[in-house]
Amino acid sequence: QVQLVETGGGLVQAGGSLMLSCAASGRTFSSYRMGWFRQAPGKEREFVAAINWSGGSTYYADSVKGRFTISRVNAKNTLYLQMNSLKPEDTAAYFCAASTRLVPGTTQGAYDYWGQGTQVTVSS
Repeated sequence: QVQLVETGGGLVQAGGSLMLSCAASGRTFSSYRMGWFRQAPGKEREFVAAINWSGGSTYYADSVKGRFTISRVNAKNTLYLQMNSLKPEDTAAYFCAASTRLVPGTTQGAYDYWGQGTQVTVSS
């Protein structure tokens, strides 16, 4: 199995940027498809972005397309989420997740392992 730890969250003004990192330990990182999800207070956890094992294929929720970029460096066992042009509605706890399935999914059930999350707050 794999252990995931997210870092990089914080408070930022609208229009600003943040980069989240997810450090993985345990089983070979490159064997997992990876994703980012977020959960705002009182709302369901929602899909943000996903990436295949090599980084060659990426997937985004419509709400973040063009503003967020998911990437990975397998040699560093690390997943990233670059977030630009942040909006107050991006405020949420952000979670990284690892999947053993062949294709990265967009639902929580497609992922087997989760980090504990990092808080992102965007002020208006």
